[in-house]
Amino acid sequence: MSALILAHDLGTTGDKATLVDETGFSVASVTVPYPTDFAAGGKAEQNPLDWWAAVCRASTELLARIPDAAARVAGVSFSGQMMGAVFLDARGELVRPAVIWADTRATAQATLLEREIGLEEFYRLTGHRPNATYSLAKIMRVRDEEPELFDRVRTVVLAKDYIVYRLTGQLATDPSDASSTNAFDQLAGTWSDEILTAAGVGRALLPEVLASTTVIGKVTAEAATASGIPAGTPVVIGGGDGPMAAVGAGVIDRDSGAYAYLGSSSWVSLATDAPLHDPAMRTMTFTHVVPGRFVPTATMQAGGAALGWVVDVLEPDGPDAGDRYAELLEAAGAVEAAADGLYFLPHLLGERSPYWNPRARAVFAGLARHHGRGHLVRSVLEGVGFNLLTALDAFAENGVTVRSIDAIGGVANSPIARGILADVWGVPVSRLALVDEATSIGAAVTGGVGVGLFDGFELARARSSRLDERMPDAAAHARYRRSHAVFLDAYRRLEPWFEQLP
Repeated sequence: MSALILAHDLGTTGDKATLVDETGFSVASVTVPYPTDFAAGGKAEQNPLDWWAAVCRASTELLARIPDAAARVAGVSFSGQMMGAVFLDARGELVRPAVIWADTRATAQATLLEREIGLEEFYRLTGHRPNATYSLAKIMRVRDEEPELFDRVRTVVLAKDYIVYRLTGQLATDPSDASSTNAFDQLAGTWSDEILTAAGVGRALLPEVLASTTVIGKVTAEAATASGIPAGTPVVIGGGDGPMAAVGAGVIDRDSGAYAYLGSSSWVSLATDAPLHDPAMRTMTFTHVVPGRFVPTATMQAGGAALGWVVDVLEPDGPDAGDRYAELLEAAGAVEAAADGLYFLPHLLGERSPYWNPRARAVFAGLARHHGRGHLVRSVLEGVGFNLLTALDAFAENGVTVRSIDAIGGVANSPIARGILADVWGVPVSRLALVDEATSIGAAVTGGVGVGLFDGFELARARSSRLDERMPDAAAHARYRRSHAVFLDAYRRLEPWFEQLP
């Protein structure tokens, strides 16, 4: 019997469980959704018990699909949403709901970190600006605003770490997720005592940092009963979804090129041998799950989520999701937006790159009476493209020129969307064969390396073939370059106005 790796991708909207065989191909997958509590003021929380229930259900259903699958699982590995905070007491029980990456309530705490450490020094240490979207500021806010609950907290972990704990009883994290907390000294590879002291957060609150390929433990008997994963199965700790998506996209070294993830949040990213520091701090750098490598990235809060939002608004009671998207994207492909004076600032959840402004808001600017549904959808796609073009410009100004982009994530399935983005960015945009599975395959490859099933991460690159390359139109890109300047000017003019909003 050939061995299998069971990979779990704990995303924003649900858990995707995937079985991957010894050749790196996906055998089957199951996705189980869970809710998010969004509320005014920037609140974004989830119940980790929903994650655990989703992992158990997805595992049970998936293993039941394939004959003898449970007996063939050589290991379990994880990718998880980054930058969140799961609060556990001395017994490992949940103290409160998890604060996820999209939560922006910790602005005052991020400002304190910037004042205490200094913006440039903080960026040098962590590869990131201090910001409300990161774990450390979230921890500080809960401490400041919920002191009675915080008194019970003994450990704070990230999403995939909690599930690993439920499976094995072991608490730890990995360097990729640690680098998303705003508390990790990236070059030293350890928690930063300087930053934690400034934050007033004890180092004992944060877990041990282990290599992403570490077999942290084995599935316990109790977890086996709940999940259907056989007791004793090795569990590899895995990593954050950004670096895992890079692995799945075959971006494992500096010769791998760039990719764009077009999911709920969206980003452009590549792999390097050292952190890439932008003097203007428009981009950030995560630690890769591949040892010795880093992942310079520019992440926006709402990429695919912005498209999903406008589709839901325009077609709330329409046919199934696929039909709604297809219809509206076809309409978008038949009109112009920026060229017709219509712009969209895609800051539905505040913004990370390039502005790092949790108070930023989404805006349609330039609406006219003749603009219809197609114009609105196209302006959303162009707005996402413009925001990520700013990031590509930052890479280029710091010595890394992107000549083509491989796209993954839900929006990458649309040839219309890829064509628009190719014109905005001025480079070819291809859909990868693993467009919907890159993160899961990245987790599986990492797990396979951890248990010795795979020799290295190169297997992922062999599975990341390009499909349906969309070439940019030079004249269209020239027009978009001029429109990009208008897009940037709109944000600059509106930034003081954002500060006046509740």
